[in-house]
Amino acid sequence: MASEEPTRKPLPAPDADTAAFWRGLQHGKLLLQHCRQCRHVQYYQQAICRACGGDELEHRAATGRGKVHSFSVVHRAPGPAFKADVPYAVLLVELAEGPRMISTLLGSDPEDVNFDMDVELAFDKISDDVTLPRFRKV
Repeated sequence: MASEEPTRKPLPAPDADTAAFWRGLQHGKLLLQHCRQCRHVQYYQQAICRACGGDELEHRAATGRGKVHSFSVVHRAPGPAFKADVPYAVLLVELAEGPRMISTLLGSDPEDVNFDMDVELAFDKISDDVTLPRFRKV
């Protein structure tokens, strides 16, 4: 194992259920699954609707807007790869479409985060293959 491995941040590994989601982010779209049978909107992607068990799901672009439902400010890095990032805010965002999504805050002091704060999606291009969904204060 190379000595630099611990300093490398983990990256997503898309699978059959999530490939469309990650492709959407690369193209500047947050795709949520909508069930054609019961109209449930879900995030994180999977093969069936978590509400009704149906398999008639379609991806639709979300607005990217939401509110902070909960948050935590991280002061102690969970590993060497995150040491330069502390402090940072981990957010639980309630999207305008309903689902909740965990991500991090960009462009603001993490100590300024508060409940019900309006946020919008920011596309953080990590590489040609990976774009991560983050949030900015509105």
